[in-house]
Amino acid sequence: MYLLYSFLFCGFLCAIAQVIIDYTKLTPGHVTSIFVVFGAFLDTFNIYDWIIKKVGGGALLPITSFGHSLIHGALEKASEKGIFGLLMGMFQLTATGITAAIIFAFLTALVFKSKD
Repeated sequence: MYLLYSFLFCGFLCAIAQVIIDYTKLTPGHVTSIFVVFGAFLDTFNIYDWIIKKVGGGALLPITSFGHSLIHGALEKASEKGIFGLLMGMFQLTATGITAAIIFAFLTALVFKSKD
């Protein structure tokens, strides 16, 4: 059942993003930023953790999960180390994903040529 819920959750987020892109003048970059902030907002009130429990791994795939990771790590470290823990926690949970994105983008740039 987790597979179905994961599929439906990711599909629902993609459908929302497509509707926003089709019917507004927002660019995909705007929509991505909105989803990151929305994921962070949901995690601030522990709603995103509830979604992860109900939906499973499908909630960890969309860009909303990046906002969840940012706030989740920041709040966790802030409770331990105070104000300085905010930045420490943000980068601790998201460092692996950001590093992987940079490495894979670099490798892709080495292999493929741009069209211009």
